[in-house]
Amino acid sequence: MKLSSYWLDSVSSFSKGEQGSAIGQYDVAIVGAGYTGLSAAVELAKQGVSVVVFEAGTVIGEASGRNGGQCNAGLAHDYGALASKIGKEKATEFYQAYLAAVDTVEQLVTEENIDCDFSRNGRLKLAAKPAHFSALSRAHDRLVKDVDPNVKLLSAEQVREETGTDRFYGGLLQTTSAQMHMGKFGKGLAEAAVRYGAKIFEHAPVSNIARVAGGRYSLTSSRGRVQADNVFLATGSSASGPFQYFRRRLVSVGSFIVVTEPLDQEILTSHLINQRSYVTTKNIGNYFRVTPDNRMLFGGRARFAMSSPTSDQKSGTILRKAMIETFPTLKDVNIDYCWGGLVDMTADRLPRAGQHDGMFYSLGYSGHGVQMSTHMGRIMANQIIGQKTTNPWRTLDWPAVPGHFGKPWFLPFVGAYYRFQDMIS
Repeated sequence: MKLSSYWLDSVSSFSKGEQGSAIGQYDVAIVGAGYTGLSAAVELAKQGVSVVVFEAGTVIGEASGRNGGQCNAGLAHDYGALASKIGKEKATEFYQAYLAAVDTVEQLVTEENIDCDFSRNGRLKLAAKPAHFSALSRAHDRLVKDVDPNVKLLSAEQVREETGTDRFYGGLLQTTSAQMHMGKFGKGLAEAAVRYGAKIFEHAPVSNIARVAGGRYSLTSSRGRVQADNVFLATGSSASGPFQYFRRRLVSVGSFIVVTEPLDQEILTSHLINQRSYVTTKNIGNYFRVTPDNRMLFGGRARFAMSSPTSDQKSGTILRKAMIETFPTLKDVNIDYCWGGLVDMTADRLPRAGQHDGMFYSLGYSGHGVQMSTHMGRIMANQIIGQKTTNPWRTLDWPAVPGHFGKPWFLPFVGAYYRFQDMIS
């Protein structure tokens, strides 16, 4: 079993990064080479803007290459509950942003000819308890009425026929959701950015950003120093560097995944036959799908802990047990990959994008980042160069999390709370 990301291990490494020192002047400097930064780099460079990208590790080496492989329409919230809290108009705008985000991913895949096994087979949210199905039924009715006529409600029998398991009480199908190979998509974005003229520096953590004469910025990295007219921060949950303002507003939560060996055709014809993405309704639930080479990917929060080799292995044991409980026929199947990654959560589980100290940023995707990071990279790129665009998160306040200064000491307490909620609801 490899303690590494299947997505990164099953694609050749990005090889078109810069080899020398970072010097010179640019129109835009981007910090972070995940989907947010790479999408922005593609959009900017395509329009003739000079772009430099700094990445502390490797291209898509963190969240963008370590996630569950889902590209979903829909919010992290129940739409109706969010509409009651912030108003129908704003909740509708947020929901539609996620619909548009999946479209953006598909457009980029098509426009840049990225071979990443993109398919729009939908996502099925599975009711783990009878009461959860009642909630999904209400959500379905509200969504169809207000914002998304493409959702469908599936009965327990329909779910059983599709998934090959009888553990669920029905489901809500978002037909416009998608999936793809995350490593191939990320590498394709990086290669497109370079093709249009962007310069990408890997292993180049940024240690200082300062204003200099003429309103420009000076960025110091381990591989050199550049000046830029504008800075775009696409760092995600960065544990180091001059980003304390954002660390106080983001909580890094571990999410963990196992991937099996390739499955026999007999198993594939009786499990997940529609090749969708799946997620359960529990707070500490699971998500799963079949990979392009016929493996079962099974993930979840497993433990409220940070990712490390020891933590990943412990979480992998928990996930394998949950996978077998869900799909008993997989009890003798080997696990080939186990890994973890960090989800950058905001307190209200809504992204944030805008400007701070003159610098642009887009962060805090809260577990729904594949599509929204790609979408917001394009939106913020156009905002930087003065193009007319709409940032759906522009009006949200973003106070610091009380008592949080960078290390999430409170995660075990959060985990205990959500486990209790799963027991009583």
